Amino acid sequence: MENIASNTDILVSGGGIAGPALAYWLRRAGFRPVVVERAPAPRPGGQTVDLRGAGRTVIARMGLLERAAGLAVEQRGIALVDRRGRHTARMPTELFGGEGIVSDLEILRGDLAGLLYEATADDVEYLFDDTLTALHEDADGVHATFENAPPRRFDLVVGADGLHSATRRLAFGPESEHFVPIGGYTAWFTARLDLDLDGWFLMYNAPGGLVAMVRPGRLPGETKVALSFRSAPLAHDRHDRAAQQRLLTEKFTGAGWETDRLLAAMADADDFYFEHLGRVRLDRYARGRTALVGDAACCPTPLTGLGTSLALVGASLLAGELATARGDFTAAYAAYQHRMRPYAAQAQQLPPGGMRGYAPGSAPMIALRAASMRWMTRWPLRRVMEAQAAKAADVELPDYERAFA
Repeated sequence: MENIASNTDILVSGGGIAGPALAYWLRRAGFRPVVVERAPAPRPGGQTVDLRGAGRTVIARMGLLERAAGLAVEQRGIALVDRRGRHTARMPTELFGGEGIVSDLEILRGDLAGLLYEATADDVEYLFDDTLTALHEDADGVHATFENAPPRRFDLVVGADGLHSATRRLAFGPESEHFVPIGGYTAWFTARLDLDLDGWFLMYNAPGGLVAMVRPGRLPGETKVALSFRSAPLAHDRHDRAAQQRLLTEKFTGAGWETDRLLAAMADADDFYFEHLGRVRLDRYARGRTALVGDAACCPTPLTGLGTSLALVGASLLAGELATARGDFTAAYAAYQHRMRPYAAQAQQLPPGGMRGYAPGSAPMIALRAASMRWMTRWPLRRVMEAQAAKAADVELPDYERAFA
C-alpha cells in the first residue's frame, strides 16, 4: 500500500470477466477494490468465449492459463451445414495458428468468470445481488447508492457491467447515445439434445438472414445453441423472455436443419439470453472519477470474437496505469485511454460483410458464403482471415510488475 499515494478505495461495478480481472490487478497494486454484481452469485455456464492474442497473455500473467486450458471446450473447428446437415465448408481449429473463427482455447464464460472470482475472493469484497442506482461526485470522491446495500463513498468508480452498463448510464448518459446497432439480434441458451456434432461447431444459414449455431459444451450431453437473425431495431422489452422466445419461434419455425428441435429445447433452457447486437462507441472511457472497461466501454459485438480480449486487456491496462500513477486518476485515465483506444477501435471492426456476411439473406449468398470459407485457406482470402486474427494481439501490454511491487 505504501506505493499508492491516493485514491485507494475503488468501486468496480460488474462481476463478470472485466470486473474481477480489474479487481485482481488493483489488489496486486495495493488498492482496495469492492465489486458489486447484480447476480446473486458468480454466473455459471453461458456460451464459450475465446482466449486469444493479448487476452491470453493477460491470463498467463495472472497465472491462470493452465487452469483455463484445463476447462477448455474441445472443438475440432467450425463447419457450415445445409438443410440436411451435410458439411458445406470447414475451418479446423488449428488453422491460422489457432486464431481462426474458433480459437484453440475456448472456455465457457461462466468457467472463466469463476476462475477470476476464485483468484480474487479471498482479498476482494464482493456485493452480490445488488446494483448501482446513483453516483454523486464531488471534489473528494464519489457517493454511491445501491439498490440493497447502504450508501458508501469511494475514491473512484469503474464500470465493468457490460453492454447495458448502469455505470455508463449514470455517469455518461443514456444508452441510446452510445449504442450503435449492427442490424441484428441473437439469443443464446444451453440445450440437452442428442445431436451428433462430432466435436464440430456447426453453423446453419437459412434465407431471410437466419443463423442457427450449435457447439459442444464442456459437460457430457450439453449443447450450446445460438439463434440469430438480421433485423432493423425492434421495439421489445429485453426483460420479457416469453416475448423474445415467441419472436424467435416466429422467425425460425420451419427454417430447416435442426431449428424446430432447437426451438423446442429453448423453452426449457434456464440460461436463455436475448440481445440486440451492437457496438458501444465513446469518445472517452472516463469522465471525472468514473471510468469504463470491457463491453461497458467498447463492446465489439460477438461477430469479432474479441470481447473477452478487450475486457482482459482493458482491466490490465487500467489497473497498471493507476498503479504507475500512484493513484493519480487524471494521469492514469489519460494513459489508459491512449493505450486502449487504438486497440478497441481495431477490434470493433466487423469481419467482411458485417451482419450481412454473417447472416446472408438469400440462397445464392449462403452458397457464396460457404465457398468463401472454403477459399479462406488460400490467397487472397487467407490474408483477410490473417488480418482478423492479428487484431487480437495488436496492442502493447506494458510490464507493470514494478508498479505492482
